[in-house]
Amino acid sequence: MSNLTRTANIALQKLTWTRRVDSWDHADSPGLDRVVEAVLAQVPSAGVNKAVDIGAGTGRLSIPLASKAQEVIAVDVSEAMLARLDERVRLAGVSNITSRAGAAEQQDFASASIDVVVSNYALHHLRDPDKEKFVKTAVQWLRPGGKLIVGDMMFGRGTSSRDRQIIGSKVAAMARKGPAGWWRILKNAGRFMFRVQERPISPQAWVALFEAAGLEQVKIEPVVSEAAVVHGTRSR
Repeated sequence: MSNLTRTANIALQKLTWTRRVDSWDHADSPGLDRVVEAVLAQVPSAGVNKAVDIGAGTGRLSIPLASKAQEVIAVDVSEAMLARLDERVRLAGVSNITSRAGAAEQQDFASASIDVVVSNYALHHLRDPDKEKFVKTAVQWLRPGGKLIVGDMMFGRGTSSRDRQIIGSKVAAMARKGPAGWWRILKNAGRFMFRVQERPISPQAWVALFEAAGLEQVKIEPVVSEAAVVHGTRSR
């Protein structure tokens, strides 16, 4: 049943993001831009031969990452997203990005072949067991001294004051939009309760996943109210 559930979730994410290509590509989000900047800030300034961007979308992170790495592999579940990414890469005149279609849960890179693995606002769509599996697998991809850097929506189920503040602010922002916002509250409440499509976990939970996978120097960098960056290094 676990594999069946994983397959169904991958199919749902592929359908969802294929439909969202235009809105995502043109989204104006200063908060998201700050998370991208925070992820890039943790990428070493030298010595990055190969980097992998998981959940690359239309290249919001992959394209600037290309200036810090010899080669970038941009991975996304949606071929339509990658087609838009390829177009943006061409227009930007960038020559060291290769796109690769597939879900995060299904990627397979050679052991100790990657210097940096990054992801931005993608992994909260994975089921919790798949988050754990992804982190353990990504660590195996890393060369000794390589880094895993995840920027994402990070909050729990409302058990902490931070959780309640984030959830309350989201509800208030949607409520101010009138009937359309009220509908979004109902829709998102169902998704949150039943953990459909969006499944964020707390910063502390991410730290625990990184440390359990054997990463060292694991740190959390808060960015905006709901988002943070967690990063760690594979031991040499």
